[in-house]
Amino acid sequence: MILNVQLLLLLTLTVRTDGYDMYRVGECIWSSSDLTDVESIDTFYFNMGLWVQFNSTVGKFVGFTEYGVRIAENWNSLHLEQERAGLERYCKGNIPILTSTILDKTVEPKIRLRSEKQFSGGHTAMLMCSAYDFYPAAIDVYWLRDGKKVTSEVISTEELADGDWYYQVHSHLEYTPRSGEKISCVVEHASFSKPMTYNWDPSLPESERSKVIIGASGLVLGIILSAAGFIYYKKKSSGVL
Repeated sequence: MILNVQLLLLLTLTVRTDGYDMYRVGECIWSSSDLTDVESIDTFYFNMGLWVQFNSTVGKFVGFTEYGVRIAENWNSLHLEQERAGLERYCKGNIPILTSTILDKTVEPKIRLRSEKQFSGGHTAMLMCSAYDFYPAAIDVYWLRDGKKVTSEVISTEELADGDWYYQVHSHLEYTPRSGEKISCVVEHASFSKPMTYNWDPSLPESERSKVIIGASGLVLGIILSAAGFIYYKKKSSGVL
């Protein structure tokens, strides 16, 4: 995975009267944990156009306009060593801090597996497996049907940013139920030490489960009250009360 991190916005300058705009962006790009391939890029833009750029791999300033070429020649004679030092000072000095405070942190996703559409009248059923509030964004959500990975009839969203460093993703499975089958949603994420499997229970529609729980609770309460009444009646009949 290539990480492109803008460590420092060095300068923003706007000349309002004539409508000119110049800004400078410093970047560090790397893909290895030991930072052996880290690259420092310092780019200057004028009126949204690339003007001059220093790339540590190239080792010098390069101009991209007629005036930019003249500026690059001047800076190469005056500021080259200072710019080259930025690789150690800005990139290698800040990447370990960034990695330890942000990029190495993980937050486990909250998983919800539910029915979106019931099977009826020849129409297929649909399940949705959702992962919420996780970090980092990279995640793999897939379906198993009787232990085999489902490769069709699956629609998944991209990782959606919540705007608070956390992400969410949703995967839909459209299928025709079979008797005795086992359907599972599997989630792989950096916060898990192994893939987590969440099994779907098709015994009752989700909307009916609360009704059954309420009905069962009422039945138990009724039995308790009836038993208490019967005991009271027996004691009163025997003259105990």
